[in-house]
Amino acid sequence: MPKKKYRAGTASIIGLPNAGKSTLLNALVGEKLAIVTAKAQTTRTSLNGVWTGAEAQIVFVDTPGIHKSDNVFNQRMMRTVRSAMESIDVLVYVFDATRFVNDEVKQAIDLVKKAEVPAILVLNKIDAVKEKEKLLALIEAFRELHGFAAYIPLSAKKGEGLDELRAAIVEHLPNGPAIYPEDHITEVPSRYLAAEMIRERILILARQEVPHSVAVLVDTWEETSKLTRISATIYVERPGQKSIIVGSGGAMIKAIGTSARLQLEKFFQTKIFLELFVKVKPDWRSQPEFLNELDWRKMVGGESDA
Repeated sequence: MPKKKYRAGTASIIGLPNAGKSTLLNALVGEKLAIVTAKAQTTRTSLNGVWTGAEAQIVFVDTPGIHKSDNVFNQRMMRTVRSAMESIDVLVYVFDATRFVNDEVKQAIDLVKKAEVPAILVLNKIDAVKEKEKLLALIEAFRELHGFAAYIPLSAKKGEGLDELRAAIVEHLPNGPAIYPEDHITEVPSRYLAAEMIRERILILARQEVPHSVAVLVDTWEETSKLTRISATIYVERPGQKSIIVGSGGAMIKAIGTSARLQLEKFFQTKIFLELFVKVKPDWRSQPEFLNELDWRKMVGGESDA
C-alpha cells in the first residue's frame, strides 16, 4: 500500500464565552497551555497549540469568546477573533451542548459563514447532557443555520471524541510537511504562559469583582540549572481591588503565589521562586499602550521551544 501523504495546517477554535474552547485546546494538544476558569472571557487573546501525529500536524488556535465589543478592551478581543479566522484551513465552532440555539448563537454563525473555509461544529460538554436525543435536535438546528463540514459531539473535559475531531480536521488540511518540529507544542513565550497561570489562580481564588479588572505582567525572568526566578506584577484598576488581591494580612496574595508556583513548577518541570507585586493602574483596559504590553507577541525574554 502506498504511504499516505503528510498533511499540515491550521484550525482556529471559536465560539461563545464558556463553550469550553480552552479546555478543548488543552485536551487536543495534551498540555495545559490555555488557562481555564468558570468565568466568561477568561481567554483574552489567541494562542496556539500544536498536535503532531504520524500522518498530520494540526496547529490549533484558541480565541476569546465571541461577544459584544462595547469598549477598547472588548474590541481588541474581537479583533483577535477575526484575525484568527484569516489564513487558516479549518474553522472549529464550539458550542455548549447544554444550551439552546438563540439569537446570540445565530449572530456567531454569521461570523462562521464569513470565514470561507470548511467549518466543523463541535457540540461540547456532552457528558452533562442526560437526554442524548437533544444532541440530534441541536445538530438539525445548526444544519438549518450553516452547512458544516462535520458535526462532532464530544466532551473536552472527559477526553471523549477528540480522535474523531482531529480526523475530521485532517481531512481538510493541505498536503505538505509539518510546520513545526515534532516536539514543538506552542510558540507562545514562557513568560506569557507564566503570567496567565498566575492570572488563573487569581480568578479562581479571588472570586469577587476582580476578574476582568486584573492583568499580570512578568517583570523579570532568570533561569539557572536548578531554579527559575520569576517576578511579576498584578495590575488592577481600583484600590479596593488591590485590597481583595492582597487580602487580610497578605493572606490572599500568599495563597495566590503558592498556588501559582505549584502550577508553574508542574508545567516547566523545574523549581520556581515566584515574587508577586500588586499595583493599581486606573482604567488600564482603555489604554492601548498597556494592552500592547500584555500581548505575548510583543514579549521578549523567557522564550521557550515548548
